[in-house]
Amino acid sequence: MRQNKDDDTRIGRRQFFRTLGGGTAAAAAAVAAVPLTPTEAKAYDPGTAETRSRYRETDHVKAFYRTNGYETLKK
Repeated sequence: MRQNKDDDTRIGRRQFFRTLGGGTAAAAAAVAAVPLTPTEAKAYDPGTAETRSRYRETDHVKAFYRTNGYETLKK
């Protein structure tokens, strides 16, 4: 490992990871200190327009079923 005496201000790799680990621990402790309050869940009503059936067995869909062998499964 090569070190220059002029590079005393540079941070080493190990020191960098030590600092990073300490910062992560401090951030985790700060998040844990925030009290979590439960919020009331609200239900979503999709209405009749969104719950109606949209599936239609068109000629295109019938051809797909026929070419992929789904008609044989009906029997």
